[in-house]
Amino acid sequence: MNYTALLTGIFKPNVSPNFLSQTGWAVLRAIVGVMMIHNGLDKLGNIESFAEAYVQVIGLPFPIFFSYVAGFTELIGASLLILGLLTRLAGLGLFSTMCVAMYHHILVAGLNISYLELSAIYAACFLFFAINGAGLFSSDALIANWLDNNAFSAQAKQIMRLEKAYQATSADKEVNAAVK
Repeated sequence: MNYTALLTGIFKPNVSPNFLSQTGWAVLRAIVGVMMIHNGLDKLGNIESFAEAYVQVIGLPFPIFFSYVAGFTELIGASLLILGLLTRLAGLGLFSTMCVAMYHHILVAGLNISYLELSAIYAACFLFFAINGAGLFSSDALIANWLDNNAFSAQAKQIMRLEKAYQATSADKEVNAAVK
């Protein structure tokens, strides 16, 4: 299994290198990330209240535990999103928390758009990053570039070794032909 190709595929964003669109991706990551850090800190600031008002309502067991999971997912995932580091994984975790939030809003208020809109917008943004990655202006892109360069370097060394081996066998054939 080619681990470098697998890792490069995880980190490499689905992008066209358009400066303006990549700047937009970075700005979106930063804004959504900062807002989500705020949400995570709010949850962790009064965990019992959040657990009672949100987690118990949807019937999850261990509401305090799942409240901490939600708070830390939002805090850590949003920080990773801002940095553009492990963006797909962070986006997936944050998307999951927003799906639970939308489920809560539907249970409490039905399909009332005023309750659903913010968590749905967040969910769409996080799904976008989970699918597409962080973009070119990110830590993930730097890591993917580094992995690509190392893979290229290893491939170049392998080609050079094969070339030397070929030259050695060609030289052996010439010696054998001269001896005959």
